[in-house]
Amino acid sequence: MTQRLNYQEQSPELFKKLVEVNHAVKAGVVEQSVRDLVAIRASQMNGCGFCLDMHIKEATIHGERPLRLYHLAAWRESTLFSPRERAALAWTEVLTKLPEQGVPDELYERVRTQYSEKELSDLTFEIMAINAWNRVNIAFKMVPGSYDKAFGLDKAHLE
Repeated sequence: MTQRLNYQEQSPELFKKLVEVNHAVKAGVVEQSVRDLVAIRASQMNGCGFCLDMHIKEATIHGERPLRLYHLAAWRESTLFSPRERAALAWTEVLTKLPEQGVPDELYERVRTQYSEKELSDLTFEIMAINAWNRVNIAFKMVPGSYDKAFGLDKAHLE
């Protein structure tokens, strides 16, 4: 696969703003382990190899267990995820593939039992951010692993 263009060079100010959003999301109140799961699940759903590669490596560096990463695509059937993580994954899926009728009240209420209003707002911005990254990286065919050294992802030892 060959990268189509370098969007960082072509739109440096817009790229910088998206990076700023990313930094703000990371400074939010949602724990890193949930953010890792959300980024991976959204990237799986969107088919973004670049982001999937990156976030699996990040999760590994953050100490995520390999079996949970293997189970993530089938999280509903897995016993490895907590109710809080399940709520975040359900919220990720509904916001990544928005239903025509919008987000069901039942799902919102279920997620609200696990997250405060601030946490749910931050989680929503996390999901928005990863979906934006997925779209730009898919559009321009970013090559998975091509920024490993720059992002310190070679420390995951997942070559």
